Amino acid sequence: MIDTTRTDVPEGEERLRLDVEDGIGVLTLCRPAKLNAWSWESTRQLGLLADRIRFDPSVRAVLLRAEGRAFCAGIDVSAPGGAITGRSGAERARAYYEGIRWAHERFTAFARLPQPVVAAVQGHCLGFGFELALMADIRLASRDAVFALPETRLGLAVDAGGDLRIAREAGAGWAKFLALTGRQLDAATAERLNLVQLVVERADLEETARTVAAEIAANAPLAVQGVKHDIDAYAETPMTAALDRTALSAALTLTSDDAAEGYAAKGARRAPRFEGK
Repeated sequence: MIDTTRTDVPEGEERLRLDVEDGIGVLTLCRPAKLNAWSWESTRQLGLLADRIRFDPSVRAVLLRAEGRAFCAGIDVSAPGGAITGRSGAERARAYYEGIRWAHERFTAFARLPQPVVAAVQGHCLGFGFELALMADIRLASRDAVFALPETRLGLAVDAGGDLRIAREAGAGWAKFLALTGRQLDAATAERLNLVQLVVERADLEETARTVAAEIAANAPLAVQGVKHDIDAYAETPMTAALDRTALSAALTLTSDDAAEGYAAKGARRAPRFEGK
């Protein structure tokens, strides 16, 4: 686990970068060599940057983007502090539960920013990467974008609410189909399911996303933020309770033998042998 009390980001350890340009807070996943894979530290930095954005009157809209060929390839299993330990199974499950609830609080701070968030997604958008994109208010994707929630193939529950957000946007059937099978979804199908609002050519993604963010930033801030709050209030009423249940499911699966088997099988490039324990 990481030090959750720190408020600094050491030079060279940036997982995300924030630049403010013409009323737009450009939030960039900036570890392309790692395919922008996510970690506890990424979550900490997201929370810090969300707090900075929230009260910055110069930021009227947020553009969430990523460097490199992938938006985010999922969790970085090699990151320091990735696995949580404990003196017993119960203590380890409790630590995972609180850790995931802490992460949910950081994600909620980002998802509930007063400023609208426009996500620009290219390449692989897998696992947590898909969940992060779903936290944005508006999503644009390049035609080569690929989305998936592969957690159950590794013996894990979906832990950041991505399946719940898919259920809200596309319906429970599609949420179950994607999360239970781990199948990949192309950009055109994601658009048809309302998980993406616009699909463009890869070369046009950055400019198109910035144009949408600029259109939002040009409108009256109080009106824009009021509209976002109103729609969220209608759409997200049951989310808090559902996320708490999600944290419990994730904690139990993260401490299971099946999860260890899932990761071992993936590393060995073989089919996993799950035993339900």
